[in-house]
Amino acid sequence: MTTTLAYEVRRAGPRIGAEITGLDLNRDIEGATAERLRQDFRDYKVLVFRGQHLSPDRHVAAVRIFGEPFDHPTAIKDPSNPLVYPYRVQQSGKASHWHIGGLWRTPPFQIESLVYHEVAELGGHTLWADLQTAYDDLSEPVKRLLAAVTAVYDADPAHYAQGSKKGAVARTVEHPVVLEHPDTGRKGLFLSTGALRLTGVTAAESEVLLPYLLRHASSPNYTIRFGWQPGDFVLWDNLATWHYAIDDYGDGPRAYQKVIAAHPETPPRLGATG
Repeated sequence: MTTTLAYEVRRAGPRIGAEITGLDLNRDIEGATAERLRQDFRDYKVLVFRGQHLSPDRHVAAVRIFGEPFDHPTAIKDPSNPLVYPYRVQQSGKASHWHIGGLWRTPPFQIESLVYHEVAELGGHTLWADLQTAYDDLSEPVKRLLAAVTAVYDADPAHYAQGSKKGAVARTVEHPVVLEHPDTGRKGLFLSTGALRLTGVTAAESEVLLPYLLRHASSPNYTIRFGWQPGDFVLWDNLATWHYAIDDYGDGPRAYQKVIAAHPETPPRLGATG
């Protein structure tokens, strides 16, 4: 555990993840403390703040320390703030698979964040995996191969909204399988289980390479795990990690609000092809 200015950092794992204690995000965070938080976010990629109980407006303000929230075109919006998206898994469904958010968008959004309102008494933990370390551990020949490979995804934002049922894929978007982070320049895998196929390799090679990369990136060697209580606030770097919400709580409650944010120098645009 380390002490930084007005708060403490408790690391969650040897590679990524940290709990921040000693800060009240219901108050404005500015100056040196805000800059130090941004550095901790670059370093740890997943930050957890326990017991914050942020209102929609305070949630948006907290995310603005790290990036600029934006309006999801198809998400259900909180009536008090259109940049906040309420979820209740009984209606919206569960995201129980390894994934990166916002892949319908070019560039994908950089930050995802949640404030939990209701959680099951047991279970319902969330996993994150460090895609940059997963990339580091690939062999050099594989890294050279992947430099020219992209992954193809469904580009319809309506298919990614709460409770949506995916229809036929009418348009697609491609993202590089290796992403250089806009803040740090560090390379990492950038891949989600929603990938339809890889390009830059043959169809037969894609059928072998894609499952291997997905399996490699989800190795326990790269993961951390957090459990939740009402009021907990978490945000993560969507360009450096992927996540998995464990579905082991049956019909138990799970309700939260979400705010997403873009890198301040990359405004949202769609990058779809037919």
